[in-house]
Amino acid sequence: MSRRITTFRALHDLGAAAWFGGSLMGAVGVNGAAAAVRDPQDRARVAAVGWAGWSPVNAAAIAAHAVGGAVVLYDNRGRAAHQTGVRANTVAKLAVTGAAVAATVYSGLLGAKTATGDGSPVRGATEPAPTTPPDVAAAQKQLRYLQWALPVLTGTIVVLGAQQGEQQRPAQIVSGLADGVARRIGR
Repeated sequence: MSRRITTFRALHDLGAAAWFGGSLMGAVGVNGAAAAVRDPQDRARVAAVGWAGWSPVNAAAIAAHAVGGAVVLYDNRGRAAHQTGVRANTVAKLAVTGAAVAATVYSGLLGAKTATGDGSPVRGATEPAPTTPPDVAAAQKQLRYLQWALPVLTGTIVVLGAQQGEQQRPAQIVSGLADGVARRIGR
């Protein structure tokens, strides 16, 4: 590494942490609180207001993660190209990040669908009532899975980032580079 990029590493890690924490808290806290609202016609709206308040912070967290990650990857491009295991981790992390972005956007679209309309009664943010309109009920059923898929995906991003940190230990760098050279010579 040619220079210290602590600010960008922090952006990358804090962005992922906020994205993970916000998605988990939303599934447990926001959606859980919405189910406790007395008036079933207000439950979806209450959840939508909570998620709408989080949405700009979540967008900033995702942007921070992406910008920080791009700088870290650029700074580590040599290791990513030559150290065994780094490329595979990087590709996996990029794929999971793409899936998490897609799931985040899609859950936002579904959440907007559940918040519109006449305030139909629902059991909770992701649970329709028997009288919930079919389109809202369908969106809620999808959100029921997405609310847990997001913490799993973003948690995976954090775990892959931890693995990348381990790959930067001097012994890992030396053995990974040696393996990479040995593979190239063996071709």
